Amino acid sequence: MRTEQPVLPPSQPPKARRLRRGRPLRFRPRLPGAAWNDVLGERPVGGRFRAVRRIVTALLFTLPCMAIQAVLLWLPGPAKDHFPRFYHRTLCRIIGLRLRVIGTPHGRPRTLYVSNHSSWLDILVLGGLLNARFVSKAEVGDWPLIGWIARLGRTVFVSRARGRTGGEAQEMRARLEEGQSLILFPEGTTSDGTRVLPFRSTFFAVAGSAEAVQPVTVVYDRLGGLPLGRRDRPLFAWYGDMETGSHAWRLLRRTGTRVTVVMHEVLAPDSVPDRKALAARVGRTVTETAALLRQNREVTPRAA
Repeated sequence: MRTEQPVLPPSQPPKARRLRRGRPLRFRPRLPGAAWNDVLGERPVGGRFRAVRRIVTALLFTLPCMAIQAVLLWLPGPAKDHFPRFYHRTLCRIIGLRLRVIGTPHGRPRTLYVSNHSSWLDILVLGGLLNARFVSKAEVGDWPLIGWIARLGRTVFVSRARGRTGGEAQEMRARLEEGQSLILFPEGTTSDGTRVLPFRSTFFAVAGSAEAVQPVTVVYDRLGGLPLGRRDRPLFAWYGDMETGSHAWRLLRRTGTRVTVVMHEVLAPDSVPDRKALAARVGRTVTETAALLRQNREVTPRAA
């Protein structure tokens, strides 16, 4: 038998049931650790194991490579120029950094490559792509292990002392006249990754000895396979008083990292009236392209 529910008159609506909770809900992770507070953070155990594995592999690979490069420096031939590219490119694979290259390196002798600088990773990235020597500050030559690797790679060390500026510039000109190519960071220091610092015109004093100048833009744009945001740029950028060891430890725990390198069109040094105009042109090209990459936009090599 079907029973009908009583219908309440419109003047007497049903009373809403009030929910009461004595204590607020609190969700706690099963395992403690600061990495749980980061959306892209790795598991504490898995991330540490990954970092240790990469560091040990890099050291075991570096030590025999140092001995091989030391022998190649005494032998004639281009092997001492090609082996550093193999070393840096392999290190990028060991630490899980994927390279995306847009454009083509000039590749000819006496080329001055000019790039922005935000991290120690720039050495591995550009060293694996370009057959050129780095121009670095003199303090790097005194660092343990890193300084030895830089000297084996025939890095040109420059200091900030005014009395030695002329001699160091002459050494750079001599390298270019011998047919070598140089990689220059005209910002003078590393940036925080969110901008490109103004290019100093004093670094372009040796551009007249080069046959070509090629601007290069380097931007780290992927973390965990996703576009990199402003909050995560310090994971790649190495600036200020950051320690190299702790910075590398945090970075090597991550996966899905990528860097984009844009090789712009070559510029003839004699087509620019002076070094200030050259610094302005190259700096504008690198800065505008870096801004587009940070916005996750597609870019093409530009003409300075």
